[in-house]
Amino acid sequence: MKALRKFLDKKKPLFQKGGKFAKLQSSFEAFETFLYVPNITSHSGTHIKDAIDLKRTMSVVVLALIPALLFGIYNTGYQHFLSLGQTAEFMDICIYGLIEILPIIVVSYVVGLGIEFAFAQMRGHQVNEGFLVSGMLIPLIMPVGAPLWMVAVSTAFAVVIGKEVFGGTGMNIWNPALVARAFFFFAYPSKMSGDIVWIADKADSFSGATPLAHAATLVDATGEAATSIYTQHLSNAWDMFVGLIPGSIGETSTIAILIGAVILIASGIGSWKIMASVFVGGYTMGAIFNLIGGNAYMELVPAWQHLIMGGFAFGAVFMATDPVSAAQTARGKIIYGFLIGFLAVLIRVMNAGFPEAMMLAILLMNTFAPLIDHYVIQGNIKRRLKRVKINA
Repeated sequence: MKALRKFLDKKKPLFQKGGKFAKLQSSFEAFETFLYVPNITSHSGTHIKDAIDLKRTMSVVVLALIPALLFGIYNTGYQHFLSLGQTAEFMDICIYGLIEILPIIVVSYVVGLGIEFAFAQMRGHQVNEGFLVSGMLIPLIMPVGAPLWMVAVSTAFAVVIGKEVFGGTGMNIWNPALVARAFFFFAYPSKMSGDIVWIADKADSFSGATPLAHAATLVDATGEAATSIYTQHLSNAWDMFVGLIPGSIGETSTIAILIGAVILIASGIGSWKIMASVFVGGYTMGAIFNLIGGNAYMELVPAWQHLIMGGFAFGAVFMATDPVSAAQTARGKIIYGFLIGFLAVLIRVMNAGFPEAMMLAILLMNTFAPLIDHYVIQGNIKRRLKRVKINA
């Protein structure tokens, strides 16, 4: 490590003002600060020092995503061999999954970081670390069968349109990873839906449908047919909770996601208020459907089961809690999270064309998050003014 430090110190003047590669200063600083803590100190003014900065925040989030990633690697291999009716050793399953998923991760980071570096150079700004998380989130919410060029285009759209046009990290109004998924969903719907895309190289005779896809068929099913669908495909809640089901790479295992939630909450980076209120909102809407009925989807699927189906848990823990696009006030976080969960279940049940409604619910509430905070703050001001009048 000392040799690397000496090498960087030797080359640093070349990237500073007047140096041969001065135009690449932002890129050099990005790599240097990724490896070492910056040695720049303030010379004036008073500053509050904290151990948590943007780089450490993003690193913790990436760490929290590792359980979901590792399980996604295993489940990708598991679903492949299961569809072929073959048994395989644990390492064979993991190696197959890694071979399928690693290229998607590489494409996401190469394209996203490449654009980030280009914008930083053009603006003369430092390279922000925000894409460290987005670069991992994007592969985890993609189907394993996603063509790499489509992942690249979706990532580029998310970084440029969903982030950089607003000013970069900290200025975006939508979660960049969800912008990538939304673009992929609407631009290439055949690669984000159906029974083929969720399992890598599956056997033609194997269904490959996700639990949400099976649940959507309940809308038009009645009587014994509806009961048969639920019993055959949706009654095994344990597999849904563990994650041994077809689905997006990192969204299937609720257990792995909850491990990530513990890491985020314990580190103080993820908001437990948003997470909890999302689950409460989803359960509330599911319970309302159970009470009013109307079709087999509303009647047969219990409210709690909505919380472990599809990307609900992943969205609640990693997407809704994005500190940039989420609500900022304490009461606003509760309202924001509750509405996400409420709308996610409402959309997935009422519109079979959008079974993975968590994406739409979060993007919608990202849009309204500033408005929620505004009314929360205005409400606080009015209450304080009333107290002042009473005391006077």
